[in-house]
Amino acid sequence: MSYQAQYIPQVKQSSRPVWFWLASVVIAFTILGLIVGAPLAASNNSPRAAFVIYHAFGTFCHQIPERSFFVAGHQFAVCARCTGLYSGFALVLLLYPLIKPIRSTALLNVKWLFLSAIPMLIDFSLTFFGLWENTHTSRLSTGLLLGGVTVFYVVPGLTELGLRAEAKSDAIKSSPFTMPSAEAVASAPSDYSAPERRI
Repeated sequence: MSYQAQYIPQVKQSSRPVWFWLASVVIAFTILGLIVGAPLAASNNSPRAAFVIYHAFGTFCHQIPERSFFVAGHQFAVCARCTGLYSGFALVLLLYPLIKPIRSTALLNVKWLFLSAIPMLIDFSLTFFGLWENTHTSRLSTGLLLGGVTVFYVVPGLTELGLRAEAKSDAIKSSPFTMPSAEAVASAPSDYSAPERRI
């Protein structure tokens, strides 16, 4: 028998982080689908479905029509900036394995998160103070940047969660504790056979 056939890998590669990443991708793109699906539902005589989607996203977004993209004569479920945040997050999340190993729990320096938020803060502040009127493009692009960078802090956290869950599961499976057999229980001495040990 060859040495290669006898080789037993000593390091087990966990698949749980990959499943966590895949689930996150599905959720992120489902949310994007709902953002665009709301106006499509409204234009296709499904007002109840559209209302539910708009109402759900209205909890997190102001949904001002003048600051939103439109399709089929109806606005997206969120504004242009939120569209950028969700889109940037979903796209970078999808491409994440090409940029960084999924099983890595190393975080970027937190300064990159703050730096990615600065363009959005400037875009918002200039308009708020009346110095410049931002546009759909500026709102979308600043949202894309922050949403994309956020992925590099979320995925390592999900990976850590997946690895911890798998370690806990493995610890339970490899626990030496076993339930005693019926025969062992039946043959075990009883306290009733030793009155002095009764409480």
